[in-house]
Amino acid sequence: MLVKLLIRYLRPYRWLLAAVLLFQFASAMASLYLPSLNADIINKGVAKGDTHYIWSTGVVMLVISLGQICCSILATLFAARAAMLMGRDIRDGVFERVSAFSEREVTQFGPGSLITRNTNDVQQVQMLAMMGATMLVTAPLLAIGGIIMALRQDVGLSWLIAVAVPALLILAGIVIGRMVPLFRTYQKKLDAVNRIMREQLTGIRVVRAFVREDIETVRFRGANRDITLIGRRVGELFVLLFPLAMLVLNVTIVGVIWFGGIRVDNGDIQVGTLFAFMAYIMQILMGVLMASFMTMMIPRASVSAERIGEVLASESTLTRAADAVQSLPTPGTVDMRNATFTYPGAEQPVLAGVSFRAEPGETVAVVGSTGAGKSTLVSLIPRLFDVTDGGVEVGGVDVRSADVDVLWKSIGLVPQRPFLFSGTVASNLRFGREEATDEDLWHALEIAQGRDFVAEMPGGLNARIAQGGTNVSGGQRQRLAIARAIVHQPDVLVFDDSFSALDLTTDARLRQALWRELPSVTKIVVAQRVSTVVDADRIVVLDGGRMVGIGTHSELLDSCETYREIVESQLGVEATA
Repeated sequence: MLVKLLIRYLRPYRWLLAAVLLFQFASAMASLYLPSLNADIINKGVAKGDTHYIWSTGVVMLVISLGQICCSILATLFAARAAMLMGRDIRDGVFERVSAFSEREVTQFGPGSLITRNTNDVQQVQMLAMMGATMLVTAPLLAIGGIIMALRQDVGLSWLIAVAVPALLILAGIVIGRMVPLFRTYQKKLDAVNRIMREQLTGIRVVRAFVREDIETVRFRGANRDITLIGRRVGELFVLLFPLAMLVLNVTIVGVIWFGGIRVDNGDIQVGTLFAFMAYIMQILMGVLMASFMTMMIPRASVSAERIGEVLASESTLTRAADAVQSLPTPGTVDMRNATFTYPGAEQPVLAGVSFRAEPGETVAVVGSTGAGKSTLVSLIPRLFDVTDGGVEVGGVDVRSADVDVLWKSIGLVPQRPFLFSGTVASNLRFGREEATDEDLWHALEIAQGRDFVAEMPGGLNARIAQGGTNVSGGQRQRLAIARAIVHQPDVLVFDDSFSALDLTTDARLRQALWRELPSVTKIVVAQRVSTVVDADRIVVLDGGRMVGIGTHSELLDSCETYREIVESQLGVEATA
């Protein structure tokens, strides 16, 4: 997967990689040529006392060294640019894929894991690409070129290369082989830390309300300890490789000096040749060592690439039809026909055989006990989930056949847990319609009963909103979410228990304003309070995922026992008399 990912996302930047190869090749050739020049200075200049040769060859070495430095800088610059651009493209790809996911895929991976895959995992692949474009090119050039140049200097000492290189490769192979499974485990532990941290930050109020700070601290400490232990084991193996490599390198250098000194003493080679051979041995072993360090990065990047690939390869269950309908012939109609939905792996459907129709301008309420399937039902309308049986039509078109952008443009959804984005009141309200004027925003706020508190905020429409809307109350957050849906100007407004944080007076005023100001907009209302739904044109009663009643408030009091029990529990027996 790692190779496929690199090929796919580095292909657009072939010219950058070609430049890296060119400059790295030039830099490696310069490095390989310098020891030979140094040997000539010693053999032909120092040994013979030829000062002119020493100066002239020294100048050549300086020029070559300067060229090597420039080539290395340029190669690193191009490699970094290619890697950063590749990382940008991978993050874009992952983000676009996740944006198309349904709630099913998001739940399957988990928000914490998806965040880690698009940040830490991409960074690992990006770092490998950058280091690989430099080290993995330089290492074989130095190793192979060093062997060739060393043999040109003296074949008699070549047996030292035949011993040192395999020894270093074996040591690196043993260490790296033990690190591969640790990297895989480390990424999973990192997911766990992110998940726990996210849960504690999101549910901080619940944690404090139930005095669970100490318990949650222990839970995080356990996950933190696990990742620390794995990280320490990886670090121990990492630091073990370097001293082992230096041991092999130093022993080899000692061998070169020892046996090379004997050959110099016997007159088989010159002193300059010995120094050059020593320099090439160091280049060979450093090339092998560089390749070993890069090989250590590959397992972790490979694990990260697999995790990224899982996201990129996952197809959303909310597929787009090839011949998607681009217009809705009857805007505002909602028609559920025997709608059934079962969560993956569940034995029983959460919704079974639900049917009703809402005409433009009508209000259809959905009530039922907790767990009856109300939120799941309204999630089928904007196609957050696809029905497993039956059908859902919006605007006269099956939601699975409609273009999703056209479908979502016709629907304004106010979720059960309203979420506000960091920015201003105006930027949040314009989230669904950027061209909305300030008058449109104030009008929507007036309908949503939010004009007064927004006007009192410093800056009014330009007042700052923290991420998640944490700097406003729950009721204010819900009213802003309702106003945002109104600004969207949809044909269908879906309220998923969106009035629960409002007091009865505000609830009543808001509903009256909705009915008065938006008479042609279809309203699907999920509510817990009976007072919120009594004026609806039709009320759908759910029990255990099945529709047990449909009709007006007065009709259901006479015909539906479940609805009568709900009314009695909230308003008393007198309300049903």
